[in-house]
Amino acid sequence: MNGVIYARYSSDNQREESIEGQLRECQAFAEKNDITILNTYIDRAFSAKTDNRPEFQHMIADSKKKMFDVVLVWKYDRFARNRLDSLMYKQLLQRNNIKLISVTEPIMNSSVGIIVESMIDSYNEYYYAELAEKVNATGPLNIARTARSIGAKLIHISTDYVFDGQGKEPY
Repeated sequence: MNGVIYARYSSDNQREESIEGQLRECQAFAEKNDITILNTYIDRAFSAKTDNRPEFQHMIADSKKKMFDVVLVWKYDRFARNRLDSLMYKQLLQRNNIKLISVTEPIMNSSVGIIVESMIDSYNEYYYAELAEKVNATGPLNIARTARSIGAKLIHISTDYVFDGQGKEPY
């Protein structure tokens, strides 16, 4: 059986060891299961919130050539953190007779496996949304409270849309 590995990390704050660990576990799984790895696709500092990842798209395009049978990922959240993208790309792989396997999250090939897989996909999307909430709302709120308590002025610039700036009271 032939396979490929897809690995990624989300931000520049993460290190290459993250990729190395993912590759090591995927390669060990491949050896144990007689899967010949033909290629690795690695996205560095790309979130799985969207499918706008160069190597991910390269892997998807290559899947249409039907040169491999499986895609190995360390965890399903490396593949997608968006339920719609996850479903859409898993179906695309399935149409090309390619199976997606998480080497750390085995899923039974049964009716129970269907619900487990959907729960994992839902949790991955929830985790991303909760993290964004903490970073963009809770974190700045705590910083603002601390600044107020010591009488400091605070200017917060966010890369995400958080407030519309139309409020009558300070945020």
